[in-house]
Amino acid sequence: MSNPFDARKARAAAWFAELRDEIVTAFEALEESQPDEAPAGRFEVTETRRATEDGSDAGGGVMSVMRGGRVFEKVGVNISTVYGNLGAAAQKAMAARGVPGMEDDPRFWASGISLVAHMQNPHCPAVHMNTRMFWTPHAWWFGGGSDLNPCIEYAEDTEHFHAVQARYLAPHGEALYPELKAWADEYFFIPHRGRARGVGGVFMDDRNSGDWEADFALTQDIGRAFLPAYLPIIETRRGMDWGDSERDTQLIHRGLYAEYNLVYDRGTKFGLATGHDANAVLMSLPPLAKWV
Repeated sequence: MSNPFDARKARAAAWFAELRDEIVTAFEALEESQPDEAPAGRFEVTETRRATEDGSDAGGGVMSVMRGGRVFEKVGVNISTVYGNLGAAAQKAMAARGVPGMEDDPRFWASGISLVAHMQNPHCPAVHMNTRMFWTPHAWWFGGGSDLNPCIEYAEDTEHFHAVQARYLAPHGEALYPELKAWADEYFFIPHRGRARGVGGVFMDDRNSGDWEADFALTQDIGRAFLPAYLPIIETRRGMDWGDSERDTQLIHRGLYAEYNLVYDRGTKFGLATGHDANAVLMSLPPLAKWV
């Protein structure tokens, strides 16, 4: 007898793959349109598998990474669908988040898309986007969001990025954008530096309103907002002149990004703890960074 959530899992995984294809196509088109003698960047696609102690099928994903492009210094757009039994540490973490019964039935299923872009031109902001669905026999939820990480901030870029997020979230309730913006401000804060890693965006976790269709639609709109929020900023900034000073500012800011992702990011911790491909999990790290 099939689980009633099987069809929903398939729909969610298919949507994440569809969004990945749309973003990869848009980013490669951006590379093509950038005037430069260097070859336009292309994504290298690699299948990944989740490791298990007994060698059983535990799912995996597709890692799509572009390095050394005209516009993108490094960008990854990964999708994954993983499943199996959570280990003791992960069960404890789930129990701490209020998921009941994990010690009796530790099965789980998770699927999502994760994107991080680090740009050649320091005037072009780095960006992160992630949406995901998590299921256990005891609970299900959606999570994710999108946030902008400029090393050189332009107020109009920040305003545009947030305005697009607000527009896409508006159909889901007037209170939602302010709530998810505040959540992003809190989540992407670096306590040991006493500052945010960027200019924020939207973020949610453990989203279960009791209406799966409504929560899935919200998750889709967070994903749909990404390209219209981000591409116009890159179109505006990618031709700006820059030199050693701007590059130095960019590399120092990337150090903040690396610190956050290695110390605080839940997705990084979960991926490594559950045996997913380490290269895919750590795709978010910048190619070069600097500490002073």
